[in-house]
Amino acid sequence: MISVLRKNKLLLIVAGIYLFLLVFNRDIAKLAWENTTYYLIEMAQILPVIFLLTVAIEVLVPKEWIVKRMGNQSGITGMILALAFGSLSAGPIYAAFPIAKTLHQKGASVGNVVVILSAWAVIKVPMLANEAKFLGPEFMLVRWILTVIFILGMGIMIKNVGIKIQGEDSPNEQAIAIQKDYCIGCTACVRSMPDVFEMKDGKATVICSDKQGVETLVTKREELVTTAQKCPSKAIILKE
Repeated sequence: MISVLRKNKLLLIVAGIYLFLLVFNRDIAKLAWENTTYYLIEMAQILPVIFLLTVAIEVLVPKEWIVKRMGNQSGITGMILALAFGSLSAGPIYAAFPIAKTLHQKGASVGNVVVILSAWAVIKVPMLANEAKFLGPEFMLVRWILTVIFILGMGIMIKNVGIKIQGEDSPNEQAIAIQKDYCIGCTACVRSMPDVFEMKDGKATVICSDKQGVETLVTKREELVTTAQKCPSKAIILKE
């Protein structure tokens, strides 16, 4: 019970605020509930499509392709590709976060992730079309040029500063690891290799220590690779 409460503490805090408003100010509580309902309906319509897109990126786009074209060594070419990807996107900005995380986990640099998110937020093509219609093409063009300059500069700056995305180091520190966000608890890996994996709180986890994991990775690599390939959500990470 304590574990469940900790995992859902933000939801509990929000629920507490709603109860407080319901008791002391019902008008604000009603307005807040209407806004919440609106965004929940919007998210219910958009997030399934985003989930399918992230799965498609994970399964269909080779990691080597992303590393080469959007990785740390991709240079300005990678940033231009990230800028185009963010600009040609559709949907609200929160839809970009799972896609950006998936691209980063497959090799896209932090700088290029920043470029994607920034372009998605402020220079999407549909947004530019409306801007030109209401504010004029010249205004739109000047604003676009200045925004692109600052977006690219921000991406370069964050890349050089060395800021890391939350949780990005944990899979790489271990020889064998499970991406908890991806694991769907199907138990396929546990059935295949019960000496390496086990279920804990509905998610697969690695039993052996990192030292044992290195030894297992060497002695049972072929079996581990097969198990990782059979994972429906591609949650198993094997160190090269």
